[in-house]
Amino acid sequence: MTKPANSTVDWERIEADYRAGLLSLREISSANPGANHVAIARRAKKEGWIRDLSAKIKAQADNLVTKQAVTEEVTQQRAVTDRQIVEVNAQVIANIRIAHRKDIQRFRALAISLLSELEAETGSLDLFIELGELLRKEDDKGVDKRNDLYMKVISSASRVDSAKKLAETLKILVGLEREAYGLVDSQSKEIAADNLASVLEQARKRVYP
Repeated sequence: MTKPANSTVDWERIEADYRAGLLSLREISSANPGANHVAIARRAKKEGWIRDLSAKIKAQADNLVTKQAVTEEVTQQRAVTDRQIVEVNAQVIANIRIAHRKDIQRFRALAISLLSELEAETGSLDLFIELGELLRKEDDKGVDKRNDLYMKVISSASRVDSAKKLAETLKILVGLEREAYGLVDSQSKEIAADNLASVLEQARKRVYP
């Protein structure tokens, strides 16, 4: 295992970043002033650093998510071992996936709340229509634009459209939940984790057009 040289360059950290396989050589160089990407590549070749432990990192991340245990660990040991690299990077991935779970749960609760509102509106439609008729105030041309808009909102077509959008939203959320909880294999995943934010935004727009 590499021991730190007598310089300001933290080669232990560089080796850890290199072996984790999550950053490019230039990104590692930018994060570690004093060591350019060429020097890093030469040192890695000279000392036989093995790059890319992503498979082990993902496996450990799955384990951490299942246990719902998120802890912060900072190692101060000199030796950079495979186990330490896997643990640190798996924790990062686990934090992201658990945050995704919470976002999905909040959005599901919102969708269910909107569905309940739609159910209440549909179940009491006669009362809503009666209210609209009582509140109608036509101008000298016999028009009440606000009331017309109200009647359009509670109309059958509007409620069907809202139900359709909620169904599409829930379908997306169910897929995201299955992925976040590891209920689908890697080949059947249709929504990548890094696209989660954009998918949730699309779902929000479906609910609030």
